[in-house]
Amino acid sequence: MLRRILLLVPIALVVGTVAFLLLHVIPGDPAAVMLGPEATPEQVAALRERMGLDEPLAVQYPRWLARLARLDLGTSIFLDKPVTEAIRERVGPTVQLALYALLIAVAVGVPAGVVAALHQDRLLDRALMLFAISGTAIADFFLAILLILLFSVTLRWLPSGGYVEFSVDPVGHFQSMLLPAMALGLSIAGLPARLVRSTLLEVLREDYIRTATAKGLDLEAVAFRHALRNALLPAVTVLGYALGDLLGGAVVVETVFGLPGMGQLVVNSIARRDFPVIQGVVMVFAGIYLLCNLLVDVLYVYLDPRVRYAGG
Repeated sequence: MLRRILLLVPIALVVGTVAFLLLHVIPGDPAAVMLGPEATPEQVAALRERMGLDEPLAVQYPRWLARLARLDLGTSIFLDKPVTEAIRERVGPTVQLALYALLIAVAVGVPAGVVAALHQDRLLDRALMLFAISGTAIADFFLAILLILLFSVTLRWLPSGGYVEFSVDPVGHFQSMLLPAMALGLSIAGLPARLVRSTLLEVLREDYIRTATAKGLDLEAVAFRHALRNALLPAVTVLGYALGDLLGGAVVVETVFGLPGMGQLVVNSIARRDFPVIQGVVMVFAGIYLLCNLLVDVLYVYLDPRVRYAGG
């Protein structure tokens, strides 16, 4: 486990280096954006020099690495505040959205996969798999628009946008987060549904399951008590990787619903070429993704003791 933790450092370094190089290669000058179209070339050059943007990448990159080693993500060019402070102000709605979406994906996908496996090749099985494939095929931003049209415009049950903090109004908070979480969660619910179905069917063909059913035990009881735990192993791994997709999808869904999360921060920073904020958000997303994968490894050991024995 210690070796896996140490491996996270070079992976995060590669992600940060790629993000740093890409941001400095793509067209766009933060100094020109800050001063506006009426600024003279001399004014733009003076501001670039003051911000250190005129220095070569061979100078900027080691400086950025040194700050990163101290967990200092720099200062936002436009917000005039530390990047860590800007991210801390926006990270709450994004993490809440990703967790709610993951809960919806598990709550919908896992039972759907179990029911489909227990009714293999029947009408219910085909209907659930059609739902799973459809959810995976639909883009989350398009699903978000469909949900707004149904629940906000037609039925008027839920708000079409905005954000309410949980500490201010818990009911209003869940009402404001339900549609964004459904748009994200339903788009990946098909993944665990298909995976649980196929894995559970394989486990139900094992000898110990046949023995249990031969003794007269009910198939559904055997599936829930003995087979489901083994069938969830691949789903746990996939859901850990899917959390990275949820964070990426949250950037788009937050824009659709007007949530003040990291998605809007990224979009505004890209438009303003605010390099320190973009690099900081990329590093935070990469860190969350890597930690989630580490958590998946820990859960895998808990769910399958053979992994712990193999690792010594």
